[in-house]
Amino acid sequence: MKPRVSVQDSALRNGNFSLRIDPVWSEDAGLYEARVAYNTEVHSCQVKLGVITVTLSPPIPVVENEPLLLNCNSSHQASLVETCWFHSRHLVPTSRTFCSLHGALSILRPAMSDAGFWRCQLRYADNEIISAVYNLQILGFDGPSNPVVYAAAGSAAN
Repeated sequence: MKPRVSVQDSALRNGNFSLRIDPVWSEDAGLYEARVAYNTEVHSCQVKLGVITVTLSPPIPVVENEPLLLNCNSSHQASLVETCWFHSRHLVPTSRTFCSLHGALSILRPAMSDAGFWRCQLRYADNEIISAVYNLQILGFDGPSNPVVYAAAGSAAN
């Protein structure tokens, strides 16, 4: 896993034998065990790492008015019960524009107003709730609804 993994050597003296993984990949999910031997004592602990991913299809760049699919997956083993999507902290209801099914959100005609942070929230049969955020960027025209601009002769126009 090198060079994505590090241990803070200076923290070991204080009893902190934390492992840092940056960035985390889907394949990193699983059980990790740390063992530390000091003099005649051996200490160990286990940590289970779960990973959640949000993917975009088709891959970037997203163009205004072209359909897209945001997919949310987790390494959690229980049955998925519910998926909720939030945009700018507001719950996104299913509509003609937004369709949610089995962890995925389909946006049929993405607009510039759909750009920004999207959060998927997965709820499982064992009541575990897991969420992740995706920053959606959309290429398009973010101007006035009437694209006619008047400028005085001899002046500049943008």
